[in-house]
Amino acid sequence: MPLTTAPRRSLTVLLAKPRGFCAGVERAIETVERALERYGAPVYVRHEIVHNKRVVQNLRAKGARFVAEVDEVPEGAVTVFSAHGVARRVEERAAGRRLEVIDATCPLVRKVHIEGRRYAEKGFEVVLIGHGGHPEVVGTLGQIPGTVHLVTCLADAEALEPADPQKLAYVTQTTLSVDDTRDIIAGLRRRFPAIVGPDTRDICYATQNRQTAVRSLAARVDVVLVVGARNSSNSNRLREIGEACGTPSFLVEDATDLDPAWLSEAESVGITAGASAPEELVEELLSRLQTLYVAEIRTLDGVEETVQFRLPEPFAEASA
Repeated sequence: MPLTTAPRRSLTVLLAKPRGFCAGVERAIETVERALERYGAPVYVRHEIVHNKRVVQNLRAKGARFVAEVDEVPEGAVTVFSAHGVARRVEERAAGRRLEVIDATCPLVRKVHIEGRRYAEKGFEVVLIGHGGHPEVVGTLGQIPGTVHLVTCLADAEALEPADPQKLAYVTQTTLSVDDTRDIIAGLRRRFPAIVGPDTRDICYATQNRQTAVRSLAARVDVVLVVGARNSSNSNRLREIGEACGTPSFLVEDATDLDPAWLSEAESVGITAGASAPEELVEELLSRLQTLYVAEIRTLDGVEETVQFRLPEPFAEASA
């Protein structure tokens, strides 16, 4: 008898809105592409321009060369700093090698640097709320003079012992949301009532929007899939939020990471993507789901992001 295949079962697929690239990531990627167009290959990039293998692979194919430190860049070469920002010592080393630097640091990260320096210049010790070792945190620590305390959790805030509790300020890693920092800031204010810091509106809009969207998504589906790199802070946080909402949640770098066993009992799946994940990865994941299931795909209502950042020099005029 001829073999017959079982009919594909139905699966509802809901897409989060917003998801994927934020304005800072788009700006950083376009900066490298513009540099390649203007100066030709190779253009050197310190660290991954953003945390995503596909983005890095695509730019490498166009002639970008990614290095760990500016010491690896030939003297005088065109060099792009990533969206995460760099410490002042990196800027000084680049100047010492006469590199032609194009700084693609996200404007929201740059704003944190400016705020931190302003507090330090007024004699404040600065608390940086963030994840130790993250490139943005490393860069911010290296941008603020004086005493900077890295606080990663509420326990760190409880253990903090500043020299003068009356002269204490805080800033935050941009890829943390209001929800991520609320308990820590409350703990700092409880212990140090005089502490000063930025308005919560200064926290990255894209982080907050994507976290709000994934909460809405998790409430409507059986499983959440987050498209993003394993070294992407904001992508990992989206997966954690989905899980915290009581919905099994998995991080996938691309469609090949999908394990059909995750969906064996699911009638619906939600998909979102970290701020550094290109939409093509979401589309490839949808294509794989459509080969496995009769998939009905819908996008949830959500915030329409219209933020755009000017490109850095020397491309700023073109983006004005």
